[in-house]
Formats: sequence, structure tokens, C-alpha cells
Amino acid sequence: MRRIQNLMEQWLFIGPDNRQEQVNLPHTWNAKDGQDGGNDYYRGTCHYEKTFEKPEFDPEAEEVYLEFLGVNASSDVTVNGKELAHHDGGYSTFRINITEVLEDRNKLEVTVDNSVNGKVYPQKADFTFYGGIYRDVRFLIVSKEHFDLDYLGSNGIKITPEVKENEANVHIETFTNTEEAQVNVQIKDQDGKVVAEGNGCDVNLNIQNPIRWHGRKNPYLYTAVATLTVNGEVKDEITNRFGIRTFSVDPKKGFFLNGEHYPLHGVSRHQDFKALGNAISTKNHDEDMDMICELGANTIRLAHYQHDQYFYDLCDERGMVVWAEIPYISEHMPGGRENTISQMRELIVQNYNHPSIVVWGVSNEITISTKDKKDMLDNHHVLNDLCHKMDPTRLTTLACYAMCGPFNRSAHITDLVGWNLYLGWYVPGFFLNDLFLRFFHLVFPNRPIGYSEYGAEGMPNLHSRRPRRGDHTEEYQAKYHEYMIKCFERHPFMWSTYVWNMFDFAADARNQGGEPGMNHKGLVTFDRKTKKDSFFLYKAYWSDEPFVHLCGSRRSDRSEDTTTIKVYTNQPVVSLYNNGELIEQKSGNHIFTFQLPMEKENKIEAVAGSVKDAMVLHHTEKENPDYKLKKEAKKSENWV
Repeated sequence: MRRIQNLMEQWLFIGPDNRQEQVNLPHTWNAKDGQDGGNDYYRGTCHYEKTFEKPEFDPEAEEVYLEFLGVNASSDVTVNGKELAHHDGGYSTFRINITEVLEDRNKLEVTVDNSVNGKVYPQKADFTFYGGIYRDVRFLIVSKEHFDLDYLGSNGIKITPEVKENEANVHIETFTNTEEAQVNVQIKDQDGKVVAEGNGCDVNLNIQNPIRWHGRKNPYLYTAVATLTVNGEVKDEITNRFGIRTFSVDPKKGFFLNGEHYPLHGVSRHQDFKALGNAISTKNHDEDMDMICELGANTIRLAHYQHDQYFYDLCDERGMVVWAEIPYISEHMPGGRENTISQMRELIVQNYNHPSIVVWGVSNEITISTKDKKDMLDNHHVLNDLCHKMDPTRLTTLACYAMCGPFNRSAHITDLVGWNLYLGWYVPGFFLNDLFLRFFHLVFPNRPIGYSEYGAEGMPNLHSRRPRRGDHTEEYQAKYHEYMIKCFERHPFMWSTYVWNMFDFAADARNQGGEPGMNHKGLVTFDRKTKKDSFFLYKAYWSDEPFVHLCGSRRSDRSEDTTTIKVYTNQPVVSLYNNGELIEQKSGNHIFTFQLPMEKENKIEAVAGSVKDAMVLHHTEKENPDYKLKKEAKKSENWV
């Protein structure tokens, strides 16, 4: 039976200028310089070395695989001086059978390269391309007869449920490295009870009255257990969870899950953390998912690359509908066509069994700086056809950017389309969002459209009584999102909407406005410690857990004699108190505003049913100078 042995500790890292240090994995060499601005973080080649004793295994009956879950971006692997593998693509799993080169004492060398080139994506985008071995590395010790481990990082099992009325046919294909094997497959429910069973590498199993995976409402998962035997002896076993569901998109009514109208409203997510880069832990993943669930989102766009399998598992468990994509972004590189295909093949093969995933994303903002449009369009057709061939059960999509017009040919290749539009942030005019959506739907009434990105910068240390576009204040960000969430309510035909972004993230090329090296469009700060007011706006609209939130608590010093108090809540009635006295009680939906005559000190409390929130404001002659905006913070509209 297979065994796992982690290889996470005591690596020698040889970095720029041959600087050497002992590190543990996960690790990136850009954790600091990739987050400070200047577009000068190190992009080049570094080396990792590790010595290890031969793992315990039976060389007559077993084999040893070396598995990498994520190395960015290109890597060469050598064991005991023998070059064993080269891999291009920084976000997917790859494995190497190292059985034949193992000695009693071994040296593992991994050369990692995130340098600028014209063949491996991503190369041009608004986020940092952290270099390093930033996910787990481990041994897989398996019987010589085992489920296949050599095909694009697959675990050797492909599960395709098909639902018809009150029954499900589950087509399960398993792939082995031997023709002598016998395979038994069981399907178990969440209580561990066997509900279907069959024999063979290609079986169809029937489940009567299946419980459907139904997003946040009921993310029910079954487990497939495949057992490989040779001459009656068990040699290998794999388990894989899956969900039974149907989905569809109506260009006039939006997204449907299991035949039920299920509007998709959610967020995009990058995988990096402050001071860690993308070398993050399962605890970090859990923390991200907990906050996304608290927000009330029901869908996540996992941008702009393949994320950790652990996070896809969390999406399955928590009922998040997922847009999964490859980092084919910003600029088509004729020399990178092969890499787009290989990254898409790995994405689909490694993630096929996740019920959370409903769409494969082909590209993002690819028309920004593409010169060879003919080659780019052809590449898109190849990718779109590849997705449908490898996975006929899911839809395809892509994300266009603002200057890619509704008639652009690239916007009409995939099954669905999303637009990255920041109308009201990079350009003036909130109303332009309504105009764009109405126009597109009028001209292309049978083309499903969504917003793949929308947002505005907001920094918790920047504030204004009169927020304006480009000022980076928490107040303007909230004002922007208040408009957008109501705009989407006016256009129920949209198949999905995704806030850009759930969390602030590093973009080292950013040098203007706010804080260099950072994109502050997140609803939560980069360190995950501060939920901005906009976070609570969406929570008011999307979540069921009773809460009330007083906005503007970080603008604690105010010079106006009468100030506006804004409250976000999912409760129908809010009472506002100041220094223990009731100021006013209001009924409404989600957003409440009150006019409060300022006293010298104001202990304010908002009460909505059984929940309350409090803050303290001071009436001052002048605002706190920390609230004043820096001149460079007004230049954000020039960012791309």
C-alpha cells in the first residue's frame, strides 16, 4: 500500500550572488522584494539542494516517486547527478519515478527559474511571480503495480457523474501501470456506507436517489475507493471525493445549479500573504476560506493560475462554485503556445473530479498588448476545443478587459464570457456599468455575460469626508461597491460576478499611489487582519448570520459639526445610540445612514435585533493629518 514521506525540512538554498542559507519548505526567494514596489524583485535562477537517506522500501516490490506540488516557474530535477526531469509551469503537480537512481545516501538538486522569457506563462501581469519551491515536496512509495502516477500529475482516477431524475450514473475510469491488475471500485456516502460497487477499470455505477452537491446549501460529497489487486493480493488503493450535480447557464436568467436558479456572486482570490509570498500553509488556506464563507460568497474565481489542491478540496467541502483558469494572461507569446496547452491539460487532469469547478478559464485580458492577433485567436480556439475534448461536462470562459470591445472576436470563442471592468475607478462614471451591460445584452441576447473583475482601491489608513475616484480611501471603495452591488441587481441575466479582490495582494510593478508594490482592491488587507468597510457591505447582502457594522470607525477624528453615520447590516431595523441616548431608529435594507450632531466625545452604538457594534468618534477642529491623502495616491487611474 502507498505511503507518503514529506521532504520539507533542511534544504540548502543557493540564491542570487551564490548566497546560501538553510531553509524549510514552502519557500520563495521573493517574499520580501516581491512586495515592496519598484518592479525590481529578483527574477532568475536559484538552486535548492537536499541530502537524504534512502527511504525504506522493498526494491523488489515497490517504487519511489518524487512529487512536487508547486515550483515556480520552470524547474530541473537532478538526483545523484542524474538529470531526471524538466517542468515548465509554476502552479501544477509533477512527479518523477526515482527508484532506479536511489543510493544509500542521496543528493537531490532542484534548479528553479522564474526569469523573464517568451515561452512560459505568466510573464506580464499585475501580480508578483514568486520564484521557489513554494508547495509541498514528498515521496510517494507505491507497489510496482499501482494506479498510474505518470500522466500529467493525475492520481489515476476519473469520475464522471451523470444525473437523470432520481438516479445517478457514475462513470469511473481508473488507470493502472499493469494489465494484470484487477480493480474493485466502491462508492461510499458521507457516513461511510457503500452505496454502489463494481469491478473493472471502466465501470458505471448506479446510485438511486442521490444526494446532490448543492453549493453552499448542501456541499454533499461521496467517496470513490478504488482497490488494485494482483493474484488476490492488494497492491494499491486510492480514494477520491466527488459530488453529484448538474448546472447550466441561461443567457437571460443566469446560473442554475441542479435546476434551481442560483445567482453566482463572489470574489477572486490570489494565493499570497504578507511576508510569506505564495509560500503559504494549510492554516493560511483555511483562514482565507473562513473569511470568504463569512462574507456570504457562493463562488470564487481562482485567479490567475492553478491553485493548491488543498484549496480546491476546501471549495468542494464548503460549497464554493469555482472558476479555474491557467495563467495565459495580458500578452499572447507565439513561443508560449505549447505552454498554454500543457498548463491547461494539467489543470483539467489534476482537477477533473472536483464538483466545485464548473468552468475552465482559457485566458485573462489577453488583448492588452498582443501583437499577433491571428495567432492569439487560433491559440484560443485550440484551447477551447481542448477543454471540450478533455472535459465535455464543463463550460469554458475567458476574461476580457475594458478596452476589449463587445465585438472583439476573442470575446466570442468560449461558451461564456466575463469582463474585467473598473468603470467608476479607472475612468469616471458609475453609470457606464449599466450602459455597458444593457448594450451587450441588447446586441448579444444569447451570449452569457458576467463580471470577472470589478473593484476599487481602498486603504484603511486613508479617509475623506468627500471621497472621490482615485483617492484610495476606504470611503470611496465602499461608495463604489454600493453602486456595483445594486447595478448587478438590475441585471439578473449576468451569469456571475467576482469582486477584485477578496484580499490585497502583491504587485511589485506598482509604484504609484497608495503603497508601492501592492494592489489594495481587496476587501481584506494583505495580512488578513483588517476587514475593510466594503467587506461588511457584501456580508450585509450575501450572508444570513445576523450582524451589524458601523462604517468609518477608523476615521475617528472628525471636524464636521454634524457627521454622517453609515451602518451595514442584514437585519431590517437599526437603532443608533450616542453616549447612551437613542438618536434614531430606522427600517431598511442593508445600508442605513444617520445624521449625528457631534459632541466632543461620541460613544456610538448600533443595535439591530440581537447584534450590536460600537465605535468612538472625537469632534476636533482639524482632521487627523494621517487622513490626508498623499498626492501620489491620486494617480491610480493611470495604473493598468
